[in-house]
Amino acid sequence: MSYDRYVAICLPLHYNSLMNPLLCLKYILISWILGFTVTLVQTINLSKLQFCWSNVIDHFFCEFDPLLKLSCSNIMKIRIIKLISFFLGFLIIVCPFIIVVISYVYIVHTILKIQSFTGRQRAFSTCGSHLAVVSIFYGTLFSNYLIPEKGGSVVHISLPIVYTVVTPLVNPIIYCLRNKDIKKAFTKIKF
Repeated sequence: MSYDRYVAICLPLHYNSLMNPLLCLKYILISWILGFTVTLVQTINLSKLQFCWSNVIDHFFCEFDPLLKLSCSNIMKIRIIKLISFFLGFLIIVCPFIIVVISYVYIVHTILKIQSFTGRQRAFSTCGSHLAVVSIFYGTLFSNYLIPEKGGSVVHISLPIVYTVVTPLVNPIIYCLRNKDIKKAFTKIKF
C-alpha cells in the first residue's frame, strides 16, 4: 500500500505502467509465501520442543512466547528457537516497516514541493488513512515482539489483541471516513 501511495504521489504519470496487475500479484504471492514460510518454521520449531508441565497459557490466545515458557526442553534449544524467531520477526516486521518509512519520506518530500495548499491537503489526505492504520499496526507489533517482556504484564499480554482485533476493526472505519457520503451520513446522525 505504501508503494502504491508512493507511485501515485511521486510518479503519477507512471502509475498505470508501474502498478500493473502482474506486480500486484507478485506482491500478494510474496506476502502469502513469506507468511506461510515463517509460520511453518515456527510451527516446526515448536513441535520439536517437549512440554511436561502445565498446559495453561498465560495469554489470550496460543502465542509463540507463552508456548516457549511452557517448554521444559533444553535451554540451548529454546534459545536457538528464540534467535530464529527474532531473526524471522525482524525480516517480516522491520524490513517492511523500513520500506514504508522510506516510501513516506519520499511522499512527504514530494508533497512539500506542491505549490497549492489544496493540492498538499489532498495528497496528505490520500496517505493519512493508510499512515494511521500502519502506525497502529506497527506500533503494537514493535512493542509486543521487539521490546523484551518484563514479567508477564497485562499490557504485554493484551497488545496482540490490538493488532489482531482492533486494527482490522478500525481499518474500514478509517478508510470510510475519507468517503464524502459516509461523512454526510455521520453528520446527520444525532447522538
